[in-house]
Amino acid sequence: MQALPIFINIIDRPCVVIGAGEVAARKVTMLLKAHAAVTIYAPDICAALSDLVDAGSVCYFQSPYADQQLNGACMVIAATNDIKVNTAVSLAAKAKNIPVNVVDAPALCTFTMASIVERSPIVIAISSEGNAPVLARYLRSKIETMLPAGYGRIAAIAGEFRDKVKNKYATTQARRIFWEGVLQGPIVERILAGQEASARAALDNLLADNSPAQHHGEVYLVGGGPGDPDLLTFRALRLMQQCDVCVYDKLVSPEVLDLVRRDAELIYVGKSRDQHTLAQEEINQLLADLALAGKRVLRLKGGDPFIFGRGGEEIETLMQQGVPFQVVPGITAANGVSSYAGIPLTHRDYAQACLFITGHLKNGLLDLDWAAMARPQQTVVIYMGLVGLDQICQQLMAHGVAADMPAAVIQQGTTQNQRVVSANLSELAAKVAAAKMKAPCLTIIGQVVQLREKLNWFEPQNKEADHP
Repeated sequence: MQALPIFINIIDRPCVVIGAGEVAARKVTMLLKAHAAVTIYAPDICAALSDLVDAGSVCYFQSPYADQQLNGACMVIAATNDIKVNTAVSLAAKAKNIPVNVVDAPALCTFTMASIVERSPIVIAISSEGNAPVLARYLRSKIETMLPAGYGRIAAIAGEFRDKVKNKYATTQARRIFWEGVLQGPIVERILAGQEASARAALDNLLADNSPAQHHGEVYLVGGGPGDPDLLTFRALRLMQQCDVCVYDKLVSPEVLDLVRRDAELIYVGKSRDQHTLAQEEINQLLADLALAGKRVLRLKGGDPFIFGRGGEEIETLMQQGVPFQVVPGITAANGVSSYAGIPLTHRDYAQACLFITGHLKNGLLDLDWAAMARPQQTVVIYMGLVGLDQICQQLMAHGVAADMPAAVIQQGTTQNQRVVSANLSELAAKVAAAKMKAPCLTIIGQVVQLREKLNWFEPQNKEADHP
C-alpha cells in the first residue's frame, strides 16, 4: 500500500480549485457533495461551473494562477491543461503543507481522488494510487451493482440504535455478535423493502428481551486453498470476516491471512520439519478451549483441511467436548497448484488415475507403497516431499519407473512467487537443489508433466526462475 486511505471532514472548509474546465467541474462536484466551501481561480470557466457560480454554490475569480490564491485553503486541486501551472500549484501547496491533487499527474500529488460508491452514510472509496483510474471506475461500477441503495438506510438506522445496543451489551464482542445477527437476518430485508418502521420495531423488541445473551463459541475449520486468495470460497471468506480469533498454520499465504477480520486475534501454530509451535494434540485442545470460552474460532489451514491437513483429528476433539463446528472445504494444493503450473492431473492419453502421497520423512526414512506409486498410466502428486525428494526419485526408479519419466516441483504454487522446476525423474532432485527451492513445494510425477510446455498459462509477477 503506497498511500493511506482516509476520510477527511471538509464541511464548510475552504477548498481551492485552480482551473475551470470540464475536468475541474468533476472535481468541484465531488467537493460539493462533501459540503466544502469551493473557490475557483481560472481565466475562463466552462458552462457547468458557470451554472454553479450563478446558483451561488461556488465562488469564482477570473484570474490566472498566483501562489497567494492558496492561502487559507485546507485542500487544493490543480485541474488546468498547463503542466507548468499544475507544477507550480503542486510546489506551492506542498510548501504551505496543504494537501494537493493534480489531475492526471500522480507524482505531483500528495493525495489522490478515489472513485466513490456512495450509500451515505456508507461511503466506499476505490483507488489505484493514480496508476489506473479507469480500472478504479470499473471496480466502482461492479460494486454499485452489488449494493442496493437501501444500504445507506441500514447504516442510518444502525446509527440510531447504537447507544441502545451499547447500553444493552457491555462488551465489544457481544455488540458485534448482536449486529452480525441483525445484519444477516430478516430485519435488514425489511429495511431494503422500505419497511423501516417495522424494522425499528423489531430492533426494539430484540433489545427489550431481558434474557441473558448467550454467546456460544464455535470453530470454523476452513480450507484456505493453495495460496491465491481468489480461490477462496464465498463461505470461507464470510467466516474469515466474522471470527474472533484465527488459529492458522504455515501454509496459509499472507494474501489469504490478510482477509481475516482486522481486529481478530491471530495465533500461529505452524509446523515445519522438526519444528512444531504446538503439538497437534495441543492445537486440538486450544481450539476447544477458545470455543468453550465463547470465541468464534477460525481454524485456517492451507489447502483443504481433510487432505493431509489433520482436520479430522481436530474435529474429533471438538466432538468429544461438545464444541459446535463447521467445516469449509478448500481447493487442495494438488488441484490448485497443478492447474497454475499447466499440468493436468489426469488426461485420457497419459493418466487415468491420480495418487496423492505425503512425503514426510520419519526418522530420516520414507515408508511408502512404492509399488503402488510406480504403476503406469497414473499421476503421482507428493505433498511435503522436498526434503526426501532424492529418496523418492531413487525408489521410484528402483521399482520400475523410467528414468526419463517427466516430473516437476512447484514452489508456492498459485501465488505471485510461484516457481517451477521440471526435469526427467533421474535429474529432478539435482535440478531442484540447484534452483534452491524452498517449502512449500508440491511434486508431480507422470507423463502429464510433459503437457506443461503446451499448457503453461500462469505468469507470476515475482518470477525468479522457471526451469524447463
